[in-house]
Amino acid sequence: MQTLFIEYVSLILIILALVMFANKLRIAYPIVLVVGGLILSYFPAFSNVKIEPDLVFFIFLPPLLYESAWQTSWKEFWKWRRVIASFAFPIVILTSCVVAFVSQALIPGFTLALGFLLGGIISPPDAISATTIMRQLKVPKRLLSIIEGESLMNDASSLIVFRFALAAVITGQFHWQAAANSFFWVIVMGTLIGLAIGFVFYAIHKWLPTTPSIEVVLTFLTPYFMYYAAEHFHFSGVLAVVSGGLLLSSKRQSMLTYLSRLQSTNVWSSLVFVLNGLVFLLIGLQLPTVVQQLGDTSIVTAVGYGLAISFVLTLCRIICTLGASLFTRFMSHFIKVADPNPGWRLPVIFGWAGMRGVVSLASALAIPLYIQEGQAFPNRNLILFITFIVILVTLVFQGLTLPWLIKKLKIKDNSTPEKEQEVSIQHKMAQNSLAYLEEKYGKNCLQNEHISNLYERLTIELSFLSQAIETRETSHGFTIKKNQTIYLELLEQQRILLNEINHLDEFDEELIRKYHTLIDIEEYKIREKAIL
Repeated sequence: MQTLFIEYVSLILIILALVMFANKLRIAYPIVLVVGGLILSYFPAFSNVKIEPDLVFFIFLPPLLYESAWQTSWKEFWKWRRVIASFAFPIVILTSCVVAFVSQALIPGFTLALGFLLGGIISPPDAISATTIMRQLKVPKRLLSIIEGESLMNDASSLIVFRFALAAVITGQFHWQAAANSFFWVIVMGTLIGLAIGFVFYAIHKWLPTTPSIEVVLTFLTPYFMYYAAEHFHFSGVLAVVSGGLLLSSKRQSMLTYLSRLQSTNVWSSLVFVLNGLVFLLIGLQLPTVVQQLGDTSIVTAVGYGLAISFVLTLCRIICTLGASLFTRFMSHFIKVADPNPGWRLPVIFGWAGMRGVVSLASALAIPLYIQEGQAFPNRNLILFITFIVILVTLVFQGLTLPWLIKKLKIKDNSTPEKEQEVSIQHKMAQNSLAYLEEKYGKNCLQNEHISNLYERLTIELSFLSQAIETRETSHGFTIKKNQTIYLELLEQQRILLNEINHLDEFDEELIRKYHTLIDIEEYKIREKAIL
C-alpha cells in the first residue's frame, strides 16, 4: 500500500512537470500527458501501473463529469439542445453501425456483433478529453457550448450499444425491441435519479446548518451518490451526474454562500486538474499491457486496423456534422433555430474535435476475458488495441492539428467580446447601485460618512466605465494601465506591511492571512477590470 501511494505521488509530480512543459510549448496538456505516459510505460518503475475499469468509472468519472456539468451554461445548453441531442444519441448510434460494418468487412473473423461492440466503445467523443482540450483553444463560444454539451450527453447511447452488443456476442442473439426499450429507460431513469438526488442535496445545502467546509465536502459526495444510485439499478450513471450537476449548477447562487462558492471553486479546480492529469497519463501507461495482449495478430497489422477504423470514424463524424448543418438550414424555414446558417467551417471543426479518451479505454477493458468457462472472448485483445490506437489518433493527432485547422479556416466568433461584455455588466451594476442608494437613502448619502464614501466610489467607477464604453483611444488605455499599475504597487506594499506586522507577537497570524486574502481578491478585481 505504501509503495502504491509513493508511486501515485511520483506520478502527480511527473504530471506537474509535463503540464509546465506543455504550457511552455503552448500545447494542450492532455496531449503531452498521453505521450509522456507512453514514454514512462517503458520504464520498469511504471510498467506495472494498471487501469481498473471499475476504478476509472467510479473514482474518476463522477467528479470530472460533475465539474464539467457545473461549468456548462444551462442557457447555452438549452439554446443548442437540438444539435446536442442529435449528436449525443442518433449520430452515436449511426457511427456505431458504420464502424460495425466496416470492421466486419476489414478484419478477418470479426462478426457484426463484435463490430457493434467496437462501435459502441469508440463512437462517442469523451467528455473529459473534449472539454479539457477545447477549453484551452480560442474557439467560438457556440462551438464550445455544443461540444461540451454533446460530450456530456453521449454516454447513454454508446452504453446501450455496448451492453447489447456484448450480450449478442455472449449469447449469439440480439433483440432490437429490447434494445430500444432499454435505451429509453436508461436515459429517462438515469436523468430522473440524478435530478432526484440533486434536489435532496439542494435541500441539505439550503436548509441544514452547514458551514463552508461542510458544503465543499458535500459537493464532492454529490456526484458519487448520483452515479452509484443510477448504476446500482442499471441505468446511466453518467446521465445522472450530468442532469443532477446541471440542476445544482443553476441553483448555486441560492444554495451556497459566497464563502462556499469561493472555496469550492479553488478546491475543485485543483482536484479536477490532478484527476485529469492522472487520467491522461494512465492512458499512455497502458501501451505495454495492450501490446502484450495482442496474441497472434502482428503489431503492424493491428496498427493498420486501428488507423483504418480511426479514419472511418473521423470521416463519418465530419459527414454527420456537415449533414446536420444542411439539415439545420433546411429546418430553419419551418422552425426557429439558434443558427439558421451554420456554414461548413464550424461543422468541419466540430467534426475534427471528436477526441476519444479514458472512457473508451475503460469500456474496452471492461470486456470479460471469457464468454463462459474455458472459452475466451473472441478478439478481445484486438478490440482493446484498436481502441488504444483510436484514442492516440484522435487525441494526439487531431488534438495537435486542431489549432492549425481553426487558424486555417479563419473561424470568426461573431459574439460580443468578453471584455466588452464585462465592461457593460460592470457599467449596469454601478448604475443600478447608485440608483438604489439615491432612492433608498437619499440625503443620508451626504450625512453618513460610510454611505457617502461608497456613493463617491461608485460615481468614480461609473464615470470610468462610461469613458471606457464611449472611447477606446490609445491615450485612454495608457491612463488605465498606469492607474492599475499604481494600484497594484499599492497592494504589494500592503502585503509587505502585513508580512512585517506578522512578526509582531500581538497579532494573530490567522487574521493576517485573512487580510492577505482580501488583498488577493482586490487584485483579482483590478486585473479583471483591465480594459485594453
